[in-house]
Amino acid sequence: MVLDRFIVLEGLDGAGTTTQLRLAAEKLAASGRPHFCTSEPTGHAVGLLIREVLTGRRSVHPLTLALLFAADRSEHLRASEGGILARLERGELVLSDRYLFSSLAYQSLECDFEHVRSLNAGFPLPRDVVFLDTPVKESQRRLNGRAGPELFDGAHLQDRILDNYRRAFELFRESGLRLHVLDGTLPPADIFGKFWNIIESVPML
Repeated sequence: MVLDRFIVLEGLDGAGTTTQLRLAAEKLAASGRPHFCTSEPTGHAVGLLIREVLTGRRSVHPLTLALLFAADRSEHLRASEGGILARLERGELVLSDRYLFSSLAYQSLECDFEHVRSLNAGFPLPRDVVFLDTPVKESQRRLNGRAGPELFDGAHLQDRILDNYRRAFELFRESGLRLHVLDGTLPPADIFGKFWNIIESVPML
């Protein structure tokens, strides 16, 4: 299933997805269009546990982490009041910083790719995925200003993560999903101009 009015931002850590989601939230709020800007891991109980793992405050087995991401995603989608599916049903435009493609790119570093894929096989796809294509060197430079390192920040992992992203996107080439690859080295305002064009192309309910 591919969900209309659902847009996902993806990229390496440091690619700029958080900045682009913030800019989109600000402009959508000013436009008055019903929308919901969100991210994974979420602020639900499982998402908060994941954040503890990512920041090194808690340790779990890599497969456990993959299962936690899938559980958090299920709640992200299906929460009765504020979940993605309920919001789309109400006619809102939904933008998410990361979704199942991140699981395929990151969790398959230490788990079998096909097993991670099976954990996420029941989730619907977004109609549009915006991938910020940012070189590893640039992503790492940006991460140097972050408060503290996270689990997947190491430069030695980033090339493998990029390969996993490419593999993930190839899986869905015939699904009806639209993949937009934007140059992540451009100034944020220039990237946002291209991102906003994608947002504006999505018809309202």
